Amino acid sequence: MVKDFPLTPLERVMRKAGAERVSGPAIKEMKNIMLEIADKISMNAMAAAKHAKRVTIKREDIVLATRSDRS
Repeated sequence: MVKDFPLTPLERVMRKAGAERVSGPAIKEMKNIMLEIADKISMNAMAAAKHAKRVTIKREDIVLATRSDRS
């Protein structure tokens, strides 16, 4: 998992969503959760690429990997 992901862009996203103030621990928790989700998507996309007998993950693999998570 990536450890050095910058926090500032996440704070910007949260503010754009309407938050007036965001605590440091909230930003760090958002980072942890987003990286966990990205990790799962990456593993699913890798499985899709392997199934297609490729070593390169393509856009459609990401779309396929996220399709089951969408409501």
